[in-house]
Amino acid sequence: MRYQITGKHIDVGDALQTHVKDELGAVVGKYAERPTDANIIFSKSAHEYVCEATVHLSTGLTAQAKAHATEIYAAFDDCSAKMEKQLRRYKRRLKDHHRERAEPVELFGASSYILASEGETEAAEPESLQPMIIAEMESKIPSLSVGEAVMQMELAGAPVLVFRNESKNGLNVVYRREDGNIGWVDPQG
Repeated sequence: MRYQITGKHIDVGDALQTHVKDELGAVVGKYAERPTDANIIFSKSAHEYVCEATVHLSTGLTAQAKAHATEIYAAFDDCSAKMEKQLRRYKRRLKDHHRERAEPVELFGASSYILASEGETEAAEPESLQPMIIAEMESKIPSLSVGEAVMQMELAGAPVLVFRNESKNGLNVVYRREDGNIGWVDPQG
């Protein structure tokens, strides 16, 4: 597995890098088959250290975790524990996913935009109904089954996931509802 361990305005020493590789490698190797790469970012927020970890699996699924602590090693250990809990919860489904899917998840390109909120616009009365675009990014939309999409959303800790439904070949959305259940939007036609 390839590791990219970086710090935002923090020097990440060799000892911390070795600790991250040993611990995260053991966690991911225990619960997920064929991880391809891991991206770990350390940063500082006020008096706390923040650790964000993203692990990509060979099938195209991604697991993410984030943790805060007053010490940098504790932040990583908490993040690693969250990652382990997610992977343990989905261990059987991840292994079944590997057996059922011979090819990696197919990804389709899409554009993603960040729009200005109403508070950021200067005029009291908008000149048009077109929103102001602040940023444009490239996104990837995976081709998954509904069950895989729910699992990917949970592993990524995301509130919503847009995906191409493999069985119907159309765009679908799964999202976390306020009542804690999962919602699924499947447009007709």
